[in-house]
Amino acid sequence: MGSYDVKQEVTDKYSLRGRVFHRLRDDILSGKYGEHEELREVAIGEEMGVSRTPVREAFRQLELEGLIQIIPNKGAYVTGITEKDVKDIYMIRSLLEGLCARWATGHITREQMEEMEENVYLARFHAQKGHLEQLAELDNRFHDIMYEACDSKILEHQLKDFHEYVLRVRRKTLASAERSAASNKEHEMIMEAIKEKNADLAEKLANQHVLSAYENVVKNGLREAYHEE
Repeated sequence: MGSYDVKQEVTDKYSLRGRVFHRLRDDILSGKYGEHEELREVAIGEEMGVSRTPVREAFRQLELEGLIQIIPNKGAYVTGITEKDVKDIYMIRSLLEGLCARWATGHITREQMEEMEENVYLARFHAQKGHLEQLAELDNRFHDIMYEACDSKILEHQLKDFHEYVLRVRRKTLASAERSAASNKEHEMIMEAIKEKNADLAEKLANQHVLSAYENVVKNGLREAYHEE
């Protein structure tokens, strides 16, 4: 009984740290905390209703991810995501997204294929209506379906993390009717390649899709998204 209690305590501690970490990461990526802003353990702990320990542990994880810098005897300061970070993420993601599409051609289930087809159909409908908010949601879901279809937990986790990291800039640049229409067409072509089990074409199209998305980011708001007042 005593051994079980210890394990349960460790599990709860990890869960609490995890919740604090994800909340802080979301706040940093959404722009709640600005670049160079100090994160105060006590204030964050009070805001989240936790002790300083899980906050301190979350800080260490955030530093490992490059989102904050901990300066001894001074404090923790937000570094956030730079323009170069965004470029690096898109370049790496383009390769991983291509690999994901390749693997999806061999592992996608009938249910996943049907959901992907419905996603493309709904995106086409909302594009005609100019519903940009729904298009952004459908865009995210299309990629999630493909990530799940690749049948690799490691690749899926990595790609979803990249999505979160550039969420702020993606939200700004996806709100464009022109890019939304192009993105929908690219999704449809990727879907058809996966459906036809053409792994080479699916990989090439998915890779180019992410590169095109980055070109649009640079053209329409990368600097503004990361240098707002």
